[in-house]
Amino acid sequence: MRLHTVNKLLVLFLIICSVFSATAAEIWVSTSGKDTNPGTKESPLATVQMAMRKARELRRLKDSSIKDGIHIIVSDGTYYLNEPLFVRPEDSGTPESPTTIEAAVNAKPIISGGLEIKNWKKGATINGVKKANIWVADAPQKAGEIINYRQLWVNGKKAVRAKSTSGNQMDRILSWDAKTETCWIPFKDKSIKYEPGMEMFIIQWWSTANLRIKNIEVQKDSARLSFEQPESRIESEHPWPAPWISKNNGNSAFYLSNGIAMLNEPGEWFLDKKNAKIYYIPRTGEDLTSAKITVPVLENLVEMKGTIDSPVHNFNFKGISFQYSNWLRPSQQGHVPLQAGMYLLDAYKLQIPGTPNQANLENQGWVGRPRAAVEVNYAHHNQFESCRFEHLSSTGLDFNKGTNHNTIKGNLFKDIGGNAMSIGVFSEEAFEAHLPLVIKDEREICSDEVIADNLITNVANEDWGCLGIAAGFVKNLTIEHNEISDVAYSGISMGWGWTHTKNVMENNKILANKIHHYAKHLHDVSGIYTLSSQPNSRIEENYIDKVYFSPYAHDPFLWLYLYTDEGSQGFTIKNNWIATEKILKNNNGPEGNVWENNNPYVSTKIKEAAGIRAPYTALTKEVLVDEASSLQELPKSVAIEMVGSDFDIEKVKSTIKGFRIVGESLYQWKNHLVIYGKMNQPERTKKKLALAYPSAEIKIYEKPIYDFQNFERCKDSKPASEWENIVLTANLVNDEKLQKEYVDYHTTQFEKWPEIAKGFCNADFQQLQVFKNGRQLMLVISIPKGESLDKLNPKTTENNPRVDDWNALMKKYQTGIEGAKPDETWIFLNKVETK
Repeated sequence: MRLHTVNKLLVLFLIICSVFSATAAEIWVSTSGKDTNPGTKESPLATVQMAMRKARELRRLKDSSIKDGIHIIVSDGTYYLNEPLFVRPEDSGTPESPTTIEAAVNAKPIISGGLEIKNWKKGATINGVKKANIWVADAPQKAGEIINYRQLWVNGKKAVRAKSTSGNQMDRILSWDAKTETCWIPFKDKSIKYEPGMEMFIIQWWSTANLRIKNIEVQKDSARLSFEQPESRIESEHPWPAPWISKNNGNSAFYLSNGIAMLNEPGEWFLDKKNAKIYYIPRTGEDLTSAKITVPVLENLVEMKGTIDSPVHNFNFKGISFQYSNWLRPSQQGHVPLQAGMYLLDAYKLQIPGTPNQANLENQGWVGRPRAAVEVNYAHHNQFESCRFEHLSSTGLDFNKGTNHNTIKGNLFKDIGGNAMSIGVFSEEAFEAHLPLVIKDEREICSDEVIADNLITNVANEDWGCLGIAAGFVKNLTIEHNEISDVAYSGISMGWGWTHTKNVMENNKILANKIHHYAKHLHDVSGIYTLSSQPNSRIEENYIDKVYFSPYAHDPFLWLYLYTDEGSQGFTIKNNWIATEKILKNNNGPEGNVWENNNPYVSTKIKEAAGIRAPYTALTKEVLVDEASSLQELPKSVAIEMVGSDFDIEKVKSTIKGFRIVGESLYQWKNHLVIYGKMNQPERTKKKLALAYPSAEIKIYEKPIYDFQNFERCKDSKPASEWENIVLTANLVNDEKLQKEYVDYHTTQFEKWPEIAKGFCNADFQQLQVFKNGRQLMLVISIPKGESLDKLNPKTTENNPRVDDWNALMKKYQTGIEGAKPDETWIFLNKVETK
C-alpha cells in the first residue's frame, strides 16, 4: 500500500472519531443514508448493522464520547434485513453507559424480515384455464431457488393460504388408524386433487398439528390420507395430545391446505413453486396495483447471544418495530406440538408405565423450540421498551437460556403466529419433557425477568396451541400489569415438567394482569395456567373475563379462568377477579396451594387497577377482539333432580364429571337425589344421566323465579369466600291461580316487600334462590361456610315483623311433596359426602 493512501485512511479515521466525540456517541441511521457516511444526523448510515459495528468500535477503542452511553438513532422507514441483527458480547454496555437502538423522535422505524411482491397482473392462467378473479405475480428467488414461506400479508392484513373449507369452517375426521398411520376424512369435493406440498391442519385437544400429506386415496365420498415422516410416526405414536373420536362432541376438526385446486375464496393465496408464480384472490376493496404485499423471508430478525461466561448486557431497544418473520418447520418436517408450541421430536406411550421421577407416567416425549423473531440467550440487564412485534409467523420475543434481570415493558405484540413471548427453557432437546429441571450452574436459569405493561393481542393465530406469555423453567419471574386479548388458547402459562418434584422454579409472580377474549379455537384452556412445583409463587389481583366459544373444542365445558395442572404446588392464588368460580385443580402436588377469594365479588379496585399502567396506557387503543366470534355463556345455577332408587353416588359423579359443574354438590332425601351447581347446557347433563339411569325420573330446575344475591342487594356487602348450600323442596298447591299468585309475589318481592331482602342481608345469607318445575319448588339457601342456618335464620325477623307476615302469607301456597309427612311442607335434603 502506498504511503499517501495510508495517510488518507488515517485522516478519515480521525475525522470519524472527532465526529462521534462531538455528537456524544449518537449514531444516526436513515433509509436515505449510506453505510460509507460518518453516521451523523446530517449524514446518516443506511443500516442498523453498520451502526452496531461503529458502536462496537467505539467501545473497543474506549472512546471518551461513550461515557453516558451510545444511542443508535433510527429514523422513520422500513429497514429490510438480509440476515439477522446479531447482538454479541462485544456490543455490551455498562449500567452507566448502555447501548440503545432507539427510534428518532416521532419516528416509527421498522426492522423487517420480509420482502415486497410487486408487479401483480389480473387474470391468471391455471392448468390452462384463465381465472379472471385471480391475480398473479412472479415468485421471488434467491440463489436460483424459490423463496419459501407460509404467510402473506396484504396491506398489513394476513391472507389465507388456500384451504379446503370456507371461512372459519372446518370438517371432522372420520377415523384415525395409529397402526397404519393413516386418517380417513370425508371427501365430497372431487375438484380437490392431491398435490405435493399439501398439508392437513388438525385440532387435537389443547393443541394442533400440521402434517404434510404423502398421498390421498379416494374411495367414493371418503379418502384415506397418509403423511410424510417424521410427523407421521410421531402423530400416531404420541398419546397426548392426539386426534380424538367423540360421539358426544364430534371428532377432531381439520382442513386441508396449500393446494392450487383449493384457491377459490377472496383473501386466499397460493405459492406455485413448480411454475414460480404466486396467486391471490383480492378481498373487497383491495387494489393489487397499489397494495403493499409482503411475504416473510427471515425466521429470525434479531439474535442477542452471549455465552455463559461472556453474556450480552446493558443493550436496549426502544421504539423499534420488528415485523415479518418466517416459520418454515411445518413445511420441512411437519409440526406436532406437545404444548405451548413446543414441537415433539419423539414421543410414544410406555408399555409398562413408570419412570424414576413419576411412578405412573405412561408416556415420554422430547421437544424442540420454535424460532422467534427476536431471540435472546445468555444476556442480562437488557431492555425492550415501547417496541412493536407485529406480523410475525411464529414466536415474537424469546428469552431462552441464561437470561436474567432483563425488562420487557410497554411493548405491543400483535398479529403473531405463535407465542407472543416465550420465557425460560421448556426442556432442551435431549431432556425428557416430564423431568424436573435441576442444574448445577445457576447462570443457565432464566431468572429475575420483569414483563410489565405490555399489550398482547391477536396472537397464536397460526399455531393455535400457543399463548400470550409462555414461561417454562423460570425463577423469580414477574409478569405484571399486561393486557392479553384475542388468543387462540390460554393467556399465560407458568411452568413445565408435569411434576411436583423440586426443580429450579420458585418465587414466580403473576400480578394484576388483564386477560380477556381467549380460547378462540381450543379448550382445556385457562386465563392463567400452571404446571409443577413452584414454591413461594403468587397469582394475585388479576382480572380474567370473557372466553370465546369454539364450535370445534374436544371438551366444550373445559374452559377455565384459573387452572393449576399436574404437580402444581407452592402457589398462593388470591384476590383474582373472575366472572364465576370456574377453576380446576388437576392432580396438584401434595404440598398444595393456597386459594383465597377468587370470584366476582373481589374489590372493583382490583378489577380497575389490572392491566397496563401509565405511561403506556395509549397501547390499549390497539386492543383487538373478534366481534364475529361467540363468547361462552357463564354457567348458571341449576338443580337436577333424579327420582328413583338405588343411586350409586360414585356412578352419578362419574357420569356428570365431564360437564364441569361449578360448585357441584349432591343432596338426597329418600329416593330423591339433587345435583346442584352452576352449569352450561343442563339438557346434555340430563341426557347423559338418563342413559345411565333409564328408569329414573329426571327434572331440571333452572331460571329461578326468585334470586336474592347478597352482593347485589346488601349495602357494603362483603360476600364470604366459601359457601355452604342448604337445599329444600316443596310443592305448590294444586291450583293454577294460586300458583300464578305465588310466582307474581316473588317476581315483585324486591319492590313491594323490600323487608324480606333486608332480612336476608341481616342473616348474612349469601344467596337465596327459588326454582320451579311444574308444581314442585326447589329452594337453595347459601350461607357462609362454617355457619348454621338455625343460628342465622332468626336474624331475618329481628326488628323486621313483615318477614313473619310474608312467611304466613306463603303458607297458603305451599304443601309437601309426595312422601312427606302430613305436617311437613319444606323437606330438607341431606348433603351427600363423597370421596
